[in-house]
Amino acid sequence: MQKECSDTDSEFLISLQKSGGDGWGGRYLYGLLSSSFKLLDEKTLEQDAERKIGWLLKLFFAGTATVIGYHLFPYMGENVMQQSVKLLQVKDPLFKRMGASRLARFSIDDKRRMKIVELGGAQLLVDMLAGAKDDRTRRLALKALVAISKSEGAVDAIHKAGAIPVIKGTPGSSEYKEVEEYKMNLLALFEDLNYETSS
Repeated sequence: MQKECSDTDSEFLISLQKSGGDGWGGRYLYGLLSSSFKLLDEKTLEQDAERKIGWLLKLFFAGTATVIGYHLFPYMGENVMQQSVKLLQVKDPLFKRMGASRLARFSIDDKRRMKIVELGGAQLLVDMLAGAKDDRTRRLALKALVAISKSEGAVDAIHKAGAIPVIKGTPGSSEYKEVEEYKMNLLALFEDLNYETSS
């Protein structure tokens, strides 16, 4: 829109210069309008530049905050991890699901996965899966077990917790298709690591 106005203004100035530019009034008016249009164009360019710089700064800070938050979240301390494991011990399935969901997010490297195992998380997740009465609870228990199982040492702990028969006995879900995927992934992992899964 601004470009169209600028082109129209330029045409007007050319017309003015041709028709009345020889007189003093015409020259004065031409000079005045020419200066005004030049100032408006400069102001428009400055505003566009400020707007673009503003958006770039917003994107930069938003991106920085996201990256910092992503990296700091797992470092919030062992207390948060311990609390998440303790949630698995509560009878209410809602708290169990909260604990499992947190542990799945914490399981981003070997150190944290093995810390969850050390705190008893592997056994508690298997127990949670075995005692689950609904698909949502089973799904989150399996999701956390899959996340933890990315460390070989954790796989051994999950196996020792009696996971294989529990996983095989977990019913599928028509609502949560990933339940079957989690089961197959875990059983395939046990087979790859030469654990007996036929029983």
